[in-house]
Amino acid sequence: MSYDIDTRCIHGLEHKNKDANFAISYPIYQTASFSHLTPGHNPTGFDYSRESNPTRSYLEETISSLEHAYDTIAFASGMAAIATAFEFFKAGDHILCGEDLYGGVVRLIAQVCNKNGYEVEAVDTTNPAEVESKIRSNTRAIYLETPTNPMMKVSDIEAIAEIAHKNQALLIVDNTFMTPYFQNPIQKGADIVVHSGTKYLSGHNDTVCGFLCVANEELSDRFRLLSKTIGATLGPFECWLVLRGLKTLALRMERHKSNALAVKEWLQKQPVVKEVYYAGSGMISFTVDSEERAVSILKNVSLIIYAESLGGTESLITYPAVQTHPDVPKEQREKLGITERLLRLSVGIESPNDIIADLEQAFVQSIQ
Repeated sequence: MSYDIDTRCIHGLEHKNKDANFAISYPIYQTASFSHLTPGHNPTGFDYSRESNPTRSYLEETISSLEHAYDTIAFASGMAAIATAFEFFKAGDHILCGEDLYGGVVRLIAQVCNKNGYEVEAVDTTNPAEVESKIRSNTRAIYLETPTNPMMKVSDIEAIAEIAHKNQALLIVDNTFMTPYFQNPIQKGADIVVHSGTKYLSGHNDTVCGFLCVANEELSDRFRLLSKTIGATLGPFECWLVLRGLKTLALRMERHKSNALAVKEWLQKQPVVKEVYYAGSGMISFTVDSEERAVSILKNVSLIIYAESLGGTESLITYPAVQTHPDVPKEQREKLGITERLLRLSVGIESPNDIIADLEQAFVQSIQ
């Protein structure tokens, strides 16, 4: 029987890894290793928790169900998942990456990918024709965020997937902002989907984790080997926290979205706000009329928390140029619109009236 995503968030469904005691809340297997009955005979299939753990397997099966993936691997952070995705490639490979990416990925490209001999080229993935014009004989992958962080630019996954596959390349999509509740890139042709599960999937600003979801067995085998070898997999307690968070994902995403729409409409009416960037989910970026105004708003919010990260129950406001994107060269930041006047708002699930009231008082104080 096929169930809606709201149900799959709670039950996971079709789990190969059942709990022997039929626990409703899947147990935390807080163990480093598992015993064997005889040499070569381990009835559970679990040996060592760096490689696999029952709590992690249950979580991975749940995420696979939500993302329509063949397999999913849980990592200790979103960056660990992304870095492992890039370990698929070798020196001399050419990779096209969206020009508007999370600053941590820009740092990974500059400090690790270049050292490893991958040639990574930035491209505007919102323009499929431009993407196709940059394809080379050694292009092995296209990597993109949609929407992008922080400018909320949207790419056509199906169109980019067609270009990638026509040229024997992989399509890797970061689905952190939309989550599988609003978007399923694998169903649109992506080969690999990555998440910073720290954000909406966990949903409570209390867990750092990441996920790498794949569309087929060949990719699964390769990334299972890499995750076991590199070792940056997610611990059982953190896995349990994510499982608990996932049970309310559908409810939370609906509230994030409705709150964000209300905040967006309010922002668009404010004279000091020059641009509002919104592409769905609970994320909004906006520019104000001066750097001084932006800094004053950050200092004067009260209910909204001035902090990095996003996707939790609490509303957070971030200063991308300083916090999330300082490793992006200033000239590139400004070309993309990531100026000292840009603020990024992760709209939480509080009362929308209270969120707007807090913004209003911060705006008033910034004028005085």
